[in-house]
Amino acid sequence: MKLKSVDRTILVQSSNVDLGDVLPQYARTSILQVAGKYFGRLNTATVHFSREGLMYRCTVNMQMGALKMRSGEAQDKDCYTAFRTALEKVAKQLRRAKRALREDKAERVDKDIILREPVRLRRKAARRSPKIQAVVDLNDYRAPRGFERVRPNLVAAE
Repeated sequence: MKLKSVDRTILVQSSNVDLGDVLPQYARTSILQVAGKYFGRLNTATVHFSREGLMYRCTVNMQMGALKMRSGEAQDKDCYTAFRTALEKVAKQLRRAKRALREDKAERVDKDIILREPVRLRRKAARRSPKIQAVVDLNDYRAPRGFERVRPNLVAAE
């Protein structure tokens, strides 16, 4: 998916760390790649590096479209690894949000019950009066959304 509109507000900051020229550029391209992969509409993104003893801490915040802000944080001895790990956490959150938005199926129901319901009604009617034809009103039977209403021949055999 290509980026529809990129508001170039990707801010790369640091405290107590010299980032150089390569790390901010790497962070921007990686964020744009993740944004294009999942939603394609990046509002804002921030990356913050800090040093705590021997470890680097990286925090990545991204806001895509109308979604809420997604955040990921990681620590590692290498600042690139810390950034990649934090970005993977944000990407996982975006992937799950996209899956939830794309889920257009009806709620999962036991398909076996739906398929066997007419057979059960036919048997029940046949047990009541085996010599009289029984007709079941299917207007009382409501199939879940997404399933076609099947109207089988529900007349009991004599």
